[in-house]
Amino acid sequence: QVQLVESGGGLVQPGGSLRLSCAASGRTNNNYNMAWFRQAPGREREFVAGICCTGGRTRYADSVKGRFTISRDNAKSTLYLQMNSLKPEDTAVYYCASALRYLSIRTMAIDYDDWGQGTQVTVSS
Repeated sequence: QVQLVESGGGLVQPGGSLRLSCAASGRTNNNYNMAWFRQAPGREREFVAGICCTGGRTRYADSVKGRFTISRDNAKSTLYLQMNSLKPEDTAVYYCASALRYLSIRTMAIDYDDWGQGTQVTVSS
């Protein structure tokens, strides 16, 4: 099991930037894929971006391509999400998650095993 703790959320104006972090603990290796999901009020949790265990492959939702960048620092056991050109529709609680069972980067929440508590991102003027 992996324990995950997100940080870095907050209030930002449209067009602004935020960087989310997710500190992982509880495993002695980094052989698992990770991802960011988000959930807005009244909506289902949706995939935002994913990254493989080495960081060599990434995958993004169409809605964030070109604006968000996922990365990981395995030496620090930390996952990041750099969010640029933020829009009001990016407002949501953002969660990081880890997937232990698959080699490919999955986009369904059910395929992820461990979750953080979430961090609120609000984009508003």
